[in-house]
Amino acid sequence: MSDQNDGKLNRLLAGLTDTGVVSSRWLRAHGYYSSLLARYVASGWLVSPARGVYMRKGGSLQWEGVVRTLQQAEGLSLHVGGRFALAWLGHEHYLRLGEAAVITLYGPERMPGWVCKLPLVERVDYCGKGPFDLPVIPLIDETTDQALLNQGLERREAVPSGVLVCSTPERAMLELCAEASDAAGVYEVDALMQGMATLRPQRLEMLLRHCHSIKAKRLFLALAERHGHAWFSHLSVNGLNLGLGKRSLVPGGRLHPKYQIVLPGDLDEQLG
Repeated sequence: MSDQNDGKLNRLLAGLTDTGVVSSRWLRAHGYYSSLLARYVASGWLVSPARGVYMRKGGSLQWEGVVRTLQQAEGLSLHVGGRFALAWLGHEHYLRLGEAAVITLYGPERMPGWVCKLPLVERVDYCGKGPFDLPVIPLIDETTDQALLNQGLERREAVPSGVLVCSTPERAMLELCAEASDAAGVYEVDALMQGMATLRPQRLEMLLRHCHSIKAKRLFLALAERHGHAWFSHLSVNGLNLGLGKRSLVPGGRLHPKYQIVLPGDLDEQLG
């Protein structure tokens, strides 16, 4: 290879972690054309785990590296949220025991098609924008921690891939409430709520006021009040839009008199 191409290869490899991937789109934008990539692959520097994406030869394909690539190199506002963000915080013992891990990503932009073609142990699910009307911000390293917290987001270390942006526990719980659509979903949220003793009421108030899902807000408040955590007494919901009329998540359930949402009648038995 020419010295120029050697330099380009060195820059590319220096920017790739052992778990990172890089897309053909990014490579083309930075002057790495198909013929050059074919040479890198033939020479044993790169491998292609799926069409349209490359990684270091000998690297270890991991979900953390993939999400890091989406947030940083691809510049997509996709964060780890909902169910998997809570599991990552250490609550996985509540979440669908025995199932393979599912990485739940939220944001206004869909994932590139190559993500679902990667031979990952975990499945990656795009869950949509989520239940909030907050403005979209970039999830790159240059965005401040405070700007992320203003969205209910935070950085979390994912060794050896680097730092990823994910939902705070408060945002992840509301995202999970928005996903709940049956009795099993309510049981899951209720079991998790039991352990949420350290949620921050000020952050919750902000998120609740920016949440456009009436169901998510009513379910969250009904289950939070049920478990009687200390932070709930400091949560102000005056003026919060909770909609009109009843909401039902389960047929033949029990209507919560305050929040007008029908919940399973056997919540106490399910919690054990």
